[in-house]
Amino acid sequence: MAEREDPARGVDDVDAVTQAVLTASRLLVAVSARSLAQVEERVTLPQFRMLVVLSTRGATKLVALADLLQVAPSTAMRMVDRLIAAGLADRQTNPDNRRETLLKLTEEGRRTVADVTARRRSEIAAIVERLDPHQRAALVEALTAFNEAGGEPLAPAPGDPGPHPLGWEDTPAVRHRE
Repeated sequence: MAEREDPARGVDDVDAVTQAVLTASRLLVAVSARSLAQVEERVTLPQFRMLVVLSTRGATKLVALADLLQVAPSTAMRMVDRLIAAGLADRQTNPDNRRETLLKLTEEGRRTVADVTARRRSEIAAIVERLDPHQRAALVEALTAFNEAGGEPLAPAPGDPGPHPLGWEDTPAVRHRE
């Protein structure tokens, strides 16, 4: 593996960067798991992903939902049934085509997504506050470049619902298939 010398930053070692990103991803997965802890008896991680898709897309057909989540329609239907039973999602007839059924969040489903997202944001903010201002600026620069290289859109600011609050449902691969 080739190493490049950068006078401002020292050695650019892809393995070292990859190891640092993998370690950070473990931390972020742990933060995500903790943010879901209060709803885990009602919602699994895949079901929460579905809630996020519905929160960002609005009323959606089952086939489109399955495609966005990259699961079989039968799997998506079982997930929807569980979310409906939990009071987090609902079915409605498509007003434009009465033969189609649309899936949407209930008010409780919207509240669940907002609460989990707020807990996640709060825990990440607490970690970021432990960094000095120079480290924060460097982290913003590095993560912005990393996200751009991976084709991930910027997460919304607090109070801005934005199109992708958690980013799971609209990856470049999914956008390419649409």
